[in-house]
Amino acid sequence: MKIRWGIIGCGDVCEVKSGPALQKCADSEVVHVMRRDANKAADFARRHGVPKSTSDAAALIADPNVNAVYIATPVGSHLEHALRGRRGGKNRGLVEKPMARSYAECARMV
Repeated sequence: MKIRWGIIGCGDVCEVKSGPALQKCADSEVVHVMRRDANKAADFARRHGVPKSTSDAAALIADPNVNAVYIATPVGSHLEHALRGRRGGKNRGLVEKPMARSYAECARMV
């Protein structure tokens, strides 16, 4: 089964490490990216061959073509995005380190 990633927070880390790596892995592709700045999201998508971009995390999570979400935002929003993804049926994911701000947040995410 091909993993079709949606990236929430396609900033500096995704630019040089995570984004290109996810595109190069067998059975993996980035199909949708999100960044608060829509122009920067669109630019990332264009340069990395990603078909969709948005400034709305809810739109990315609702995308039926996305079956896994990579959360690469500042740690303070990891819990929110992880729970939102789970409620949106995205049960596969990857969270940038640190996973959360506390053990309690990590436990809620798990």
